[in-house]
Amino acid sequence: MTNDIKESFCLSSDVKTALKLNKPVLAMESTLIAHGMPYPENKEFALNAMNIARGLNVVPAIVAVLDGTVHVGIQEDQIVRLAMEKNIVKTSVQNISYVLSTKQSGATTVSATARFAHLAGIHVLPTGGIGGVHRGAENTFDISQDITELSKTPVVVVSSGAKAILDIPKTLEALETASVPVIGYRANDFPAFYSRFSGCPIETRLESAVEIASLFQLHRNLGMSSGILVANPVQKEHEIPKREMDNYVEEALKECNKNNITGKEITPFLLNYIVEITGGRSLKTNISLALNNVRLGSKIAAAISSQQR
Repeated sequence: MTNDIKESFCLSSDVKTALKLNKPVLAMESTLIAHGMPYPENKEFALNAMNIARGLNVVPAIVAVLDGTVHVGIQEDQIVRLAMEKNIVKTSVQNISYVLSTKQSGATTVSATARFAHLAGIHVLPTGGIGGVHRGAENTFDISQDITELSKTPVVVVSSGAKAILDIPKTLEALETASVPVIGYRANDFPAFYSRFSGCPIETRLESAVEIASLFQLHRNLGMSSGILVANPVQKEHEIPKREMDNYVEEALKECNKNNITGKEITPFLLNYIVEITGGRSLKTNISLALNNVRLGSKIAAAISSQQR
C-alpha cells in the first residue's frame, strides 16, 4: 500500500489489532446497507451481521467511504449515516478514485470491498449475491465488475449464488473464463439468490469451512491471483422457489424496461420492485441469506487464521 493510499485509509482499532495479532477479520460490503435494504431494516441487518461475527470470535469490518476516507471497520453512528443518508454514492472499483478524490461518501459494492479488503490483509467477504452477467448482455454488454475484480483479487467471497435478476448460466461461464473457482458449500447446484437451485450444476463441492480455507491456502500457494466464490444456498425454510421467483423477476424486468432504467440503477430498482410485489417476502429472504453467509464467512475466516498461525 502506497503512502498516498494510507492517507485515505482508516482501519478501526479492533480491526488493526486483530490483523496485527493474526486474528480472524471478516470484511463486509456497505452497499447492502445504503442501497440494498430500506431503513430501519438495513441498520438492523448491519448490527446483526456484526454480532454474528463477534459471536464466532471474528472481528467484523464493514467497509465504506466516508468523506473521502476509506474506513475498514465502522461504528454504529457511521452505520446509521449509511443507512439513512440519501447522497451515498454506490462505489465500485470503476469509480473509487473519483469518490475519494472528491471527498464524497460511498457504499462499497463487492468489487470495491474485495479490493479494499485485500489491501488491508483481510481474506473473506460475505455478501447476498454477486453481480454477474445481466440478461440481454449480448446486446447491452452489461456485466458486473464483481467478476473482473474476482479474477484478480485473491479473496474468498461467500454468496448465495448470483442475483436472481441475472443470466446465471452466462454468469457461470464468465466466472470460468475469469479463472474464478466456484465452490458449492454442501451443494451441487448453483443457487439463484432467493432460491436454492438454479438448475446449473457445480462441479466442486466442499462440506466444511476448514476445507474451504485449505483450498484457499493452496490456491494462494500456487500463485493464483484470482478470488474464490463459495456458493451457499439460502436456508430451505426461507427460500422462494425458482419457478415462483422467475415470474416476479420477469414482471420486474418489464417494469424496468418500461421506465428506461439503465446502468447501476438497474439492480436496486429491480430488487426494490420485487420487494413490493412479494409483499416484503423477498426482503426477509434477502436478510436471512445474507446473515447466513456472514456465519459461513466467519467460520472460513477463523479457519484461515488458524491455518496461518
